[in-house]
Amino acid sequence: MSGKVIMIQGTASHVGKSVLVAALCRIFKQDGFTVAPFKAQNMALNSFVTPDGGEIGRAQAVQAEAAGIEPTVEMNPILLKPEADSQAQVVVMGRPRMSTAAVEYYQLKAKLWPSVTRALVKLRARYDILVIEGAGSPAEVNLVENDIVNMRVARFCKAPVLLVGDIDRGGIFASMLGTLLLLRPRELKLVKALVINKFRGDLSLFEPGLKFIEKKAGIPVAGVIPYFRDIQIAQEDSVSLDDIKARKADSRMDIAVIRLPHISNFDDFDPLDKESGVTVRYVSSAVSLKDPDLIIIPGSKTTISDLDWLKEKGLAEGIIKLHRQGTAVIGICGGYQMLGTSIYDYDHVESPAEQSDGLGLLPINTTFVPDKETHQAKGKIVADRGLLSELRDIPFEGYEIHMGRTEGSENNHAFKIEERSRKQCDHLDGCLDESGYVLGTYIHGLFHNTELRRGILKQIAQLKEQTISFSSDDHQRDAEYDKLAELVRRNLNMNLIYSITELKKGK
Repeated sequence: MSGKVIMIQGTASHVGKSVLVAALCRIFKQDGFTVAPFKAQNMALNSFVTPDGGEIGRAQAVQAEAAGIEPTVEMNPILLKPEADSQAQVVVMGRPRMSTAAVEYYQLKAKLWPSVTRALVKLRARYDILVIEGAGSPAEVNLVENDIVNMRVARFCKAPVLLVGDIDRGGIFASMLGTLLLLRPRELKLVKALVINKFRGDLSLFEPGLKFIEKKAGIPVAGVIPYFRDIQIAQEDSVSLDDIKARKADSRMDIAVIRLPHISNFDDFDPLDKESGVTVRYVSSAVSLKDPDLIIIPGSKTTISDLDWLKEKGLAEGIIKLHRQGTAVIGICGGYQMLGTSIYDYDHVESPAEQSDGLGLLPINTTFVPDKETHQAKGKIVADRGLLSELRDIPFEGYEIHMGRTEGSENNHAFKIEERSRKQCDHLDGCLDESGYVLGTYIHGLFHNTELRRGILKQIAQLKEQTISFSSDDHQRDAEYDKLAELVRRNLNMNLIYSITELKKGK
């Protein structure tokens, strides 16, 4: 028997669809159901690797975690990873298929639709309910004919739709009612309720507005979700990053993450920002770099292009200068590649240039190859100096997503990977320079390992002759999902949700 479905669509991008899906996944799990997320097509540079080595959008991995299940490629059968303003890598069922221009991709959509439907059927056979996420808005009239992520999915599943709007942006009446006005009759029938998201202030003052929307729309408002800052859920899009973040009042340690134009997997650094006494700033100019205690160069979908940007902005020169003055530097994935001597691209995987000079802070060279490495990884630390002092043999978990082969570190390897995609291996990763204070690695999610993260912070504090203490609260993600579920459950009419999904409690 096929599982039930509910679909979350929005009046626009960034209205909070992904977080609401995560909340509903957690609520249904708490209520005793097996539940999974689904998004037919995602466009994001933040991605994640499933246990079997497939690549999906980071948001679907977060939603799966909220649901208490392992992520699979069926949860996001199509992932688009932007490489330029009108170019993207197309990942289908977890594997890169091609890079294509926007016009070519629209022609390709008809061929990709069967991947969407097969994934949906497979998941519905496995779970009691799917919480499906749309993309952008279903009312983009120029895109409707080639839609494979919004109303076409809803029609295929006969899914009841919750339409979500962001009141914090303003214009909630126009965006909600305008979206409904532009839907075709057969699609409008699927919209069963409205959700107002990111509300601030006194709800009683908004009551006349709620009545107005319900009267004009002819369907109920299922809930008004408050704006929140105290629940830590990984964000999918770099639109959530501030260029300059105010330093915490109790902050003793300042970490500057370079906000590359094509920054990817920036949630790598969320655990650092959650530590008391630590401020993480995202910077995009030499002036805003200032004098941090640690500089991190994150992952990038287009390493060479972003390396050129670093040089043009004066950030490359600033990073090198600060390191010579004693600032520690860490590079993750693309950032790791940038720290080396040279990057070669003989097959033009990323760039028309066959060679680019790196920052020269690590004795490594990287060569791009067409095949992408995607693995969940487990291993241990093998270095024992500088940033990794007193950390030898400490275990770690993370994941790899890269198209480069890096060589030249010789005896300067930092990590040993002992398991990739659930298979035993013996692979050395990363590089730690002779000083011990320039570190590079292909491992994403490194800072989610508490002992490793805090060990590195301790060494930076000692380098800067500072003291740092850690609270016992490690910000467990399970607790954050529970807090999110409690907030949404309190402000969403769950009786209405169960009614429109026809899901029976006490199954």
